[in-house]
Amino acid sequence: MTSPKRPNVLLITADQWRGDALSGAGHPVVRTPYLDELAARGARFDRAYSATPSCIPARAALHTGLSQRSHGRVGYQDGVAWDYPVTMAGEFGRAGYQTRAIGKMHVYPERHRIGFDEVVLHDGYLHFARDRRRDPRLHDDYRAWLARRTGDPGADEAALGLQCNSVVARPWDGPEALHPTNWVVTEAVDFLYRRDPTAPFFLNLSFHRPHPPYDPPAWAFEQYLSAPPYEPVVGDWTGTYEGWRNDARADANVAVYDPVTAHRARAGYFGHMSHIDAQVNYFLEVLAEFGELDDTWICFTSDHGEMLGEHHMWRKAYPYEGSSRVPMLLAGPGLPGGVVSDEVVELRDVMPTLLAAAGVDTPTVDGSSLLPLARGASGGVREYLHGEHQLFGQSMHWITDERYKYVWLSADGREQLFDLRADPAETRDLAAAETDALARQRARLVAELDGRPEGYVEDGGLVAGREALTLL
Repeated sequence: MTSPKRPNVLLITADQWRGDALSGAGHPVVRTPYLDELAARGARFDRAYSATPSCIPARAALHTGLSQRSHGRVGYQDGVAWDYPVTMAGEFGRAGYQTRAIGKMHVYPERHRIGFDEVVLHDGYLHFARDRRRDPRLHDDYRAWLARRTGDPGADEAALGLQCNSVVARPWDGPEALHPTNWVVTEAVDFLYRRDPTAPFFLNLSFHRPHPPYDPPAWAFEQYLSAPPYEPVVGDWTGTYEGWRNDARADANVAVYDPVTAHRARAGYFGHMSHIDAQVNYFLEVLAEFGELDDTWICFTSDHGEMLGEHHMWRKAYPYEGSSRVPMLLAGPGLPGGVVSDEVVELRDVMPTLLAAAGVDTPTVDGSSLLPLARGASGGVREYLHGEHQLFGQSMHWITDERYKYVWLSADGREQLFDLRADPAETRDLAAAETDALARQRARLVAELDGRPEGYVEDGGLVAGREALTLL
C-alpha cells in the first residue's frame, strides 16, 4: 500500500520588507494585491518579528529554528562559517523532499548549501564577496546568467551606480526580464520543468529586493511618484541617535534627506514590492498550470524590515517596528482562510511550522509551529520575545509582548517603553510615566541576559558600558 503523497512546500523570502507594507494589512500607499490574495487563502501574522534584524543573523534563525542565544549571531558579521548540523532544508531532504533554493542566502562560505540539494545563488552586492580579482561565477549565478543573456561578459547590475544600501532611486534601464527579481522566478519555473516528479519539493524563492538598490522597473517605480508627499513618523525621542546622523551620506543609518530624495526612495522601495508581488503571482499561476498549487504550502516572509526615514533612521538592525517587524503569510491545504493573528511570532517559527505542515518530524528547536494559530486557535506561542542587534558600537535589546515594547541600549543604559496598542508607530516614550510596566519588561530582559558573556547582568540588574559582541 503506497503512502499518501506529501505536499510541496514553497518558502518565499524577501529582503528588508517592512511588516506593515501590505495593502491587505491597511498600508495607505503600497499595493500588493496578489500577496493579499495569498493571505486571504490562509493566515496573516500581524505581529511577526525578526529578533536579530539584519540579513545574516535573521537567516540563521529562519533556517535553523533557533533563537539568537542558540544560533549565536547577535549582530552582522560576514565570513563566519555556517556550521549548524540541523537546518530546515536538511530535514526536508531527510524526509525525501527534493530541495532547492534560488536567490539570496547570505551564508558563508557563499556556496554552502545549508542542507539544500542545490542553491542557485544571487546575494546581491556584498562588499565581503565583491573582488574584481575573483571570478563572480564563484559566488553569483545571476551575474553569470546575465552575461550569457546579454552577450556581455562584464554585465553587472551594479553598473546602474546606485550602491547597495543607498537611498538614491531610479528605474531599471534594461529589459524587465533581466531584472534580478524576474531571474528568481525564471529559475523557479525552470525547476518545475526539471524536478523529480516522484518526490515532493521544498523550494525557497529568496528575492534580494526590496533591499536597495532601489531600481524597480519603470512601471513599478512611477506609480508611487504620484503618492502623497512622504512624511515619516518622528517620535518624541528621536534625538537619541542624533550623534550618528550624517545627511551627506546616501547610505546613512541616521539622516534627514531632502523631500525629493526621500520621496523617490519610498517610490523605489514600494516599487520593488509591487514588482515582487506580480512575480509571485506569475509563479503561483505557473504552479497551478503544473497542477501543484492546491497541494502546496506557501509561506511568505522577510529577514527584517526597513526604517525608511522614520524617527530619522534608515536601513535595519534597530529594535523599532519598521526594522524588526516583518510580514508573515501562510497558506496551504485545509486552512480556513481569512485568519489574522496578532500573537507575537518570529522567524524561528517558520521551520517547525513548515515541517509540521508537511507531516515531517520536527527536531528540537526554539521555534514553535504556527499551524494552530493559522487555523484560528487562540493563545500565543510565547509570552514575550527578546530581540537584539549590535549597532553603533553597542547592543540594542528589546522585549515585546502583547502590548509593550521595551528597549535597552547597552552603551549608556537608556531605557524606552512604548505602548504598541495605543501607539504602534512608537512616537511616545513612556519610560518615565509607566514605571511598573517598565520594571516588568526590564526583569524579563535581565532573565534573558543573565549569564551572557558580555556581562550585561550583575547582582540582578542591567549593566551598561560592556563591549557589545556580534557573535556569542
